[in-house]
Amino acid sequence: MRFSNQNAEIFVPDGKSPEEALKRTTHMAFGAHQDDLEILGFHGIYDCLKTPGKWFTGVTLADGAGSPRTGKFAGFNNEQMQEVRWQEQRDAASLGRYSSVIQLKYPSSSIKMPVNGALMTDLKTILSNVSPSVVYTHNLADKHDTHIGVAVKVIQALRDLPPEKRPGKVYGVEIWRGLDWMPDSTKVILDVSGADETVKKLIRVFESQIGGGKRYDLATLGRWHANATYLESHSVDKQELAIFAMNLTPLIENRNIDVVDYAADFVEQLKMDVIKRLRKSIG
Repeated sequence: MRFSNQNAEIFVPDGKSPEEALKRTTHMAFGAHQDDLEILGFHGIYDCLKTPGKWFTGVTLADGAGSPRTGKFAGFNNEQMQEVRWQEQRDAASLGRYSSVIQLKYPSSSIKMPVNGALMTDLKTILSNVSPSVVYTHNLADKHDTHIGVAVKVIQALRDLPPEKRPGKVYGVEIWRGLDWMPDSTKVILDVSGADETVKKLIRVFESQIGGGKRYDLATLGRWHANATYLESHSVDKQELAIFAMNLTPLIENRNIDVVDYAADFVEQLKMDVIKRLRKSIG
């Protein structure tokens, strides 16, 4: 399999061929940075760990050059940091028993570009060799521009697939903006109860982030616990850990739906809910 960047890679932890690793993939995630897969794609990772015959493949698009760094990584230049982060992503794939992990290694600036023909070609190359039932990526209300760049390009690539190759479910998952604000009727609730130790081990593989001043392990588990508890006010918790996601499947099924309008509608529903509750109280 050839990619636009000469140093792009596909890593298969159990040594199978890349073709076989992609062919057996049932769950797939597309993330911007090394460690995004382990947060936004964790529902799929955990499902595949628990269920024989299910396999997870992750795709990381960015090169890892711009991450914050302190402690023992404070003096690392971009090239050194990249090597660390690439190896961490491979280590996470081994620990999580992924079918494969692909690192395309694009600069964040190029991912954020509205048009990037090379990146789109790479995404289509990957998707032409795999038929996952579920795809996870960033949500459309994320506040990180590189994350939005990934989500939009993944949607575009999925739309170009023939109908028989499209996944049955596509989710935009919270990272750099939680989705607690979405109306409950529109939230996708991904239950990962019982996965505390598994997710902690996976995220802590990324020592360059955890040790470098970003406690994603604590923040992620805290959010998921809070989601489970604050989801409903008048009933006991139905999950121990809950990840919220935006359903992106309609955008793949119908190319005529405008991506911006689709995202804005969730915000409008929040606005109307806030107005309704306030007016009811004010009278």
